[in-house]
Amino acid sequence: MKATQKSPTDVQVTPADLLRMAALYLRRHGWHQGTYYNPLFPTDFLTPPACAAGAIGIACAGHQVEHFSHLASDALADYLAALGAFVDYLDTTMPVFATDEDGFVIDENTSPYSWNDDPARTAEQVITALHAAADEWDSLHTPGGER
Repeated sequence: MKATQKSPTDVQVTPADLLRMAALYLRRHGWHQGTYYNPLFPTDFLTPPACAAGAIGIACAGHQVEHFSHLASDALADYLAALGAFVDYLDTTMPVFATDEDGFVIDENTSPYSWNDDPARTAEQVITALHAAADEWDSLHTPGGER
């Protein structure tokens, strides 16, 4: 490598990149509902089927993460940015509103967990939504990450 070339470590991974990595992970290793990872696989299994949030966690950390709070600070920031981009996409395209017993909206934000765990949800819908959220993030940001 010439001294004028940038090293590969200078590459900035965006939330869109992480969402696409999560979609690829689900396509290759399987999708799961109810928990981050399929509990039929041991916790040291490298590539268990995962939910959307679990796949984003693996994309950020490179391994299973039982809870996002277990991520290192830089990976946590990446996880929250990618999950936020996914939630923003879901909120604008497939809002799920929680209501109280009187029908009043009590939560106007989509939970990626409840969206993933909807019994009518399919793996293909999750993978497609992750890709669409990545495309939306790219369309709203320049290569430098600024709006």
